[in-house]
Amino acid sequence: MMTGILYIMFVSKNFKVTFFFCLLAFISFLFSDFSISSLEPMLELKKFFFALFEINISTLPSLFPAILRTVCIAVLALFFSSFFGFILALFYENVFIRTFLSFIRAIHELFWALIFLQIFGLNVLTALLALILPFSAIFAKVYFEILEEHDVFDKQLRGKNILSYYFYSKVPDAFSPLLSYTLYRFECALRSSAILGFVGITTLGYYLSSSFNQAYYNEVWLLLLMFYALIASIKLWFNKYSFLFIFFFSFYYLGDFGSLSFSNLIRFISVDIIPYPIKASLSFEDGSLWFYRFFSNEIVPGLFNTILLTQVALVLTGAMTLLVFPFISYKFSNIYVRFLSHIVLIVFRSSPEYILAYLFLQIFGPSFLPAALALMLHNGSILAFLIGKQANALEYRLDFSSSKISLYAYETLPRLYSSFLSFLFYRWEIIMRESAILGMLGLATLGFFIDSAIADFRLDKMMILLILTAFLNIVIDNISKRVSRYLKSDTEIKRCY
Repeated sequence: MMTGILYIMFVSKNFKVTFFFCLLAFISFLFSDFSISSLEPMLELKKFFFALFEINISTLPSLFPAILRTVCIAVLALFFSSFFGFILALFYENVFIRTFLSFIRAIHELFWALIFLQIFGLNVLTALLALILPFSAIFAKVYFEILEEHDVFDKQLRGKNILSYYFYSKVPDAFSPLLSYTLYRFECALRSSAILGFVGITTLGYYLSSSFNQAYYNEVWLLLLMFYALIASIKLWFNKYSFLFIFFFSFYYLGDFGSLSFSNLIRFISVDIIPYPIKASLSFEDGSLWFYRFFSNEIVPGLFNTILLTQVALVLTGAMTLLVFPFISYKFSNIYVRFLSHIVLIVFRSSPEYILAYLFLQIFGPSFLPAALALMLHNGSILAFLIGKQANALEYRLDFSSSKISLYAYETLPRLYSSFLSFLFYRWEIIMRESAILGMLGLATLGFFIDSAIADFRLDKMMILLILTAFLNIVIDNISKRVSRYLKSDTEIKRCY
């Protein structure tokens, strides 16, 4: 077994990739601002946590509509995005559709909300479209991959009617994983619906932001606990028996969805997002000067800081995963430690990064620290849960060491490390998307400059920055896939076991 750990440490592709990304994160850290700028962070942290014991349940009726609105938007968004996603999955092999959907899902739902706010205003339609567009693209990709894994017949035996083949062969065979993923996306939809409140939609995030700004920490705790209870009890109230009732109730409760304004849409496409030099008919020299200032003052700092934060958060997420997963595995921990660890992980993985970063921002002040902590805790909790489940499924030799450290270092980690890296690089693109959006909290990532462009009504700049954000995410996704394929080719490690 010693040879297994030595192989990972000094010879394998796993080590080379790990060393490269740790080095990249260290360099990124040197160029990043991780300072604590608040005057008394520990006092603020103490006030926040002790407010947990000052919760006033009498305010619950006034906060309940925020939760209900969050659920209703999530339910409708899930229904329409899963429907459109399934239709698009049938055509996902088409390179143009696949490329277009990659662009759609690369833009965060908060950015979509900011776009639709300019066209349709502050209403339910904006909230739904902001979730349906990226979720449909995500559903299309994942549904396609699930259906590909359940190709029952050889291509020559499928017949000419592709729809019959899908609905009578593929879908029935893949129904269980399709349904399982759809239910998982509902939890994601709840989180996304909640954070739409930070751009003005009256979901949970709207009241959370208001309570934070007024230092009503007891209300913040009440809203968070309501949200955690909602996430934890999904299986009890969201199932095949209740779905139709909740779906039609959501339509009734949300009421006014707003209206499509084609004049606003045409103005947005034909005027608002046209670059200023073209719109103002500037000379080539003046237009070049405009773009140079925009490039040097906004594009370069935004891209640079987004990449820095992403790389630091990626390695922190990996470190947290490796440190925490033994606490939820019965191979390393007793029932009490596992129970407490599961609760902590559920809380952090149920909390959107945006909300966690907003919380830490109030405590530590504006820097990369709140964002990095939020990204680490949310993504690390998800990965620790997945790796912990895999650790439970491992079978050891009869003569394995009784020492927990030896069991971890020589028996468990070498066998799980490849899987751990695969999960980590799968989250890389997601961490990049969140790093960009966290700029809306005041960090100098792409989201900061996008938010500033909207505030100044420079929608041409906003659109250019959004396209760059999408392009960056597509690049990261492609690199991640290449790294994963590179790691999968490393089969020699199996000889060590």
